[in-house]
Amino acid sequence: MASKHPPNHEHIDHEMFKMEVNLDDISGEVLGYLMDLLIESGANDVYYTSIYMKKNRPGTLLQLLCSQENLEKMKHILFTQTTTLGIRYYPLSVHRLERRFRTVTTKWGTVTVKEGIYDGQVIQSSPEFEECKKIAEQHQIPLKKVYEQVWMQLKE
Repeated sequence: MASKHPPNHEHIDHEMFKMEVNLDDISGEVLGYLMDLLIESGANDVYYTSIYMKKNRPGTLLQLLCSQENLEKMKHILFTQTTTLGIRYYPLSVHRLERRFRTVTTKWGTVTVKEGIYDGQVIQSSPEFEECKKIAEQHQIPLKKVYEQVWMQLKE
């Protein structure tokens, strides 16, 4: 089901699901592959937490957020790509900020900055990591220098 709100405007999304599985006997490489696969397949967010399971076995709690329309696809991936025997999922609402993108020019190139807007005010700003990384690599400078340049341009 498509969202009733423009994607970049502040709104409450009532059609989201949180899914979680406890995993053991799964390598970090598989977890990395799985995270990429879930995101590419429509998960809005994926994250892991270290946990201890029955008999004090170390494990991983995988949690993801997805739309109702992607629920079955996420279940299929989790059952076929992991060691889990069960998936917990439940509906939830997500308050999404309005998002605006602007371009900042540094002495090495341009960087897109994502802004989060709440009640008409910019309350979050985040430079796009991949663009900053590319500049840092191309100019052989520390990544933090690129971020510093972006923040300085935002203050002007």
